[in-house]
Amino acid sequence: MNLPNTLTLGRIVLVPFLVVVLLTEFEGRQIFGVSKELAGATIFALASMTDWLDGYLARRRRQVTWLGQMLDPIADKLLTSAAFISLVQLNLAPAWMVALIIGREFAVTGLRSLAHTKGFTLPASSLGKAKMGSQVVTILLLILGGGPLPVLAPLGSAALWIVLLVSVVSAGDYYARFQRLLNARVVDVNLARARKAG
Repeated sequence: MNLPNTLTLGRIVLVPFLVVVLLTEFEGRQIFGVSKELAGATIFALASMTDWLDGYLARRRRQVTWLGQMLDPIADKLLTSAAFISLVQLNLAPAWMVALIIGREFAVTGLRSLAHTKGFTLPASSLGKAKMGSQVVTILLLILGGGPLPVLAPLGSAALWIVLLVSVVSAGDYYARFQRLLNARVVDVNLARARKAG
């Protein structure tokens, strides 16, 4: 187990702590003298930073592994899905928007798994990375806007629309790339068969 993979596992471990902090009714809405929203935002921010750090270290140390490539997107989806579902429970985000955003995550994961069974990969696109970045910012705005910094709440609500838009557009991009790669794969297979027959 290398350091990048350990950081990814650490992100997964932080998910239940985030949910407990956000959804538990603490006396005075504080944990050790800090508002539970600020504590939750701190946990989420730390977990989100490991997403950047594990990838950076894996590339810098040349420790990119199959396990890391599988765990990283799972950890991302667990973290953001848990945060969004908690925000719905706290009435800080509309359930229908969160359902679409999480549904997109499952759809793209399924598409990437299908691509793997067909013998090719669908690496994260720039749109996918923008989607993750916008989700992190939006979740932080909504958590803090629901607690110590209510002035951020309108910004969080506006940012949620941006997340929804980027999610839909990036899902369309993944599907288009999947179709192109699948068509190219079919052409390659047909050419190989034609050469064998000839």
